[in-house]
Parts: sequence; structure tokens; C-alpha cells
Amino acid sequence: MARLLRAFGVSFEEVDVDSDESLRQRYGDRVPVLTDAAGKELCYGRLDPAVLDQIQ
Repeated sequence: MARLLRAFGVSFEEVDVDSDESLRQRYGDRVPVLTDAAGKELCYGRLDPAVLDQIQ
């Protein structure tokens, strides 16, 4: 996911969900997960190219 985000020129912050109990509870097995700056979940597992078009 990170490679594709970089290729599309999308800025992002990579966070280890497993290192934070609250994130682990929130996302569980839905990783990798892409959220917007406000924390709204945009997609998980596989990157949806339509999402990239929306956030660019």
C-alpha cells in the first residue's frame, strides 16, 4: 500500500497498528488500513484506486 501511495504522490503516515492496543481493538484484522486525516476509514486490505482519485 505504501508503495502505491507514494507512486500517486499521496502523503501518508505509516503506523504499526499492533503496537497500540486501542488501534488493535479498532482495526483488528482489517490491516493494512487507510484512513483520512480525521481518522475516517477509507479502505483496508487492498488499496482501492478509486479512493486515491478521491483524496488527490
